[in-house]
Amino acid sequence: MSRPVGIAIIGSGGVARKYHLPAYAKLQAEGKLKIVAVCDLSEETAKTAATEFSVPHIFTDYKKMLELDEIDAVDVCTPNYLHKDPVVDSFAAGKHVLVEKPLAINAREGKLMVEAGHKAGKKLQVALNIRFGSGPQAIKRFIDDGKLGDIYYARAHALRRRGIPGWGVFTQKDKQGGGPLIDIGVHILDLTLWLMGYPEPATTSGVAYTKFGTRDDVIGLMGKWDPKIFTVEDFASGFIRFKNGASLSLESSFVANLEKNAMETSVFGTEGGAMLDLYNSSRTKIFREESGTLTDSTPVFLPDIGSHEAEIRSFIQAIVDDTPVEVPGEQGLMVTRILDAIYESSDTGREVVF
Repeated sequence: MSRPVGIAIIGSGGVARKYHLPAYAKLQAEGKLKIVAVCDLSEETAKTAATEFSVPHIFTDYKKMLELDEIDAVDVCTPNYLHKDPVVDSFAAGKHVLVEKPLAINAREGKLMVEAGHKAGKKLQVALNIRFGSGPQAIKRFIDDGKLGDIYYARAHALRRRGIPGWGVFTQKDKQGGGPLIDIGVHILDLTLWLMGYPEPATTSGVAYTKFGTRDDVIGLMGKWDPKIFTVEDFASGFIRFKNGASLSLESSFVANLEKNAMETSVFGTEGGAMLDLYNSSRTKIFREESGTLTDSTPVFLPDIGSHEAEIRSFIQAIVDDTPVEVPGEQGLMVTRILDAIYESSDTGREVVF
């Protein structure tokens, strides 16, 4: 493009102000983009974001905002149940789209979003930022260089001991789509699938439990929620078999009686394995057999980069260079299909075949 990319934000509350807008502001200072407008159903929220980041235009109706010709791309930071319409309408208006994770509240809506992007000939990137961190990037380079061989099994954990969010709609299934599985499990699932090369799922089985969220005698370390409107799971587990013969186990919780929070994944290959701990980089290691000796290697001196900034930088660069985005809608849709299948398996008590 001959000018900086024009960016607009739909949903200018918490995640936009804390993560997305600071990254856009940094790239704007570098001359790579211009933050054109912010939109929120709450005019006060939009004004607060606009003031903080010196954004010239404020809207409460995103459809009116999409009429601005200077907008090239839209960043959708709304709750899960409000992803589909802004994304589809942005494509209809000829804009590229970055949408917060998960892609959609369910795979049916996600499929419509991906199809709309193809029809418009515009880019769709899902904000699954964790894979952009320096640790994940390092492990992926080892895998791509063949150091771990054929990845045949993985186990992924996104676990909180007492971490039900006391704000937003995280506890309401009709607005969120689910609980920890769709909120934080989505991150570790995407990361693990990416390390495995995104194999095609064949079958999925899973369970989802609600044991704590509807009680009023449970400690809340992330604020107080309303047990009366808690309609999601607080723990979920799934097992996925892939068409290439590989498999993956996944656990995610808002509440569980375990020692400590965990956001980690382990992959097992024929030439080596890897453990990636997103909370403690010193535990991130490569396990191999070399020269007749078992070895444990720890990546060190990894650059301290912000994964949100890195993902947004990659999105803008893809627009400027007209290259594929690094987290395409198709991968976000596969993640959502797997999450749907875990919930369906839990509801029916049967394995789900893709």
